[in-house]
Amino acid sequence: MISFDPDRLDLRDPDLIQRVLPSVERFNSSYLRLRRDGLENIPTGPAIYVSNHNGGITGPDLTCTLGTLIRVRGADAPLYVLAHDFVMRHVPRAGRVLQRFGALRACPSNALRALALGAQVLVYPGGDLEAYRHSRERDRIVLGERTGFVRVAREAGVPIVPVVVHGAHRSAYIFHDGRSIARRLQLERWGRLERFPLALALPWGIAVGPWAPYLPLPFPIRLRVLAPIGAASDDDPAAVREHVRERMQTALDALATGA
Repeated sequence: MISFDPDRLDLRDPDLIQRVLPSVERFNSSYLRLRRDGLENIPTGPAIYVSNHNGGITGPDLTCTLGTLIRVRGADAPLYVLAHDFVMRHVPRAGRVLQRFGALRACPSNALRALALGAQVLVYPGGDLEAYRHSRERDRIVLGERTGFVRVAREAGVPIVPVVVHGAHRSAYIFHDGRSIARRLQLERWGRLERFPLALALPWGIAVGPWAPYLPLPFPIRLRVLAPIGAASDDDPAAVREHVRERMQTALDALATGA
């Protein structure tokens, strides 16, 4: 068997994506009652989409965001999503499936290679810090101190396009983010994870840990694509990150109030 390479760009399968897309859209529209706006802000050329992460490994924000971008641009338009290092390196069976839908191991070099080929890249800078935040913080954008997406945008000379999703974090009720558990298990050292969440979720009742798949609760979801943000070569990455976060937080606040 050929060894698994989580960094390959040539395994994305547009035909498979086109076949699966109708089912994804039915799930989004009927089960999640997805509403979306700002689609005119989706660019045609290379760009980095920065989105908020909700609900963990089976959080519905990914199907809503990817489904929207693919519907607008078409399955043939190259679009990649940076997936967590743990899945793409340590769970090769899942990684092989995800690669066919455009998943790449999350690292700056992979994003730069994809952008250099004219592709677009979807990233979730908040990672597990945001995906596994307590449910009482569901309407908060969390990007931490991460600036990699800004540095990639500067180097590649592409815009940053924020995508904000509201409602997806209600797909499970995370009652403990598991920061202390992750520290005891030394998850950051061997799994690049800082959270070990505990959640109320279907069908388990209680879902334990960052890898527990679950059926998202059918709360309605809204998605908004914001206007692109430029990152000049001399811009401070932390300042650009904060500008992006503030724009996303303003949009999330508006979506939370129904605006």
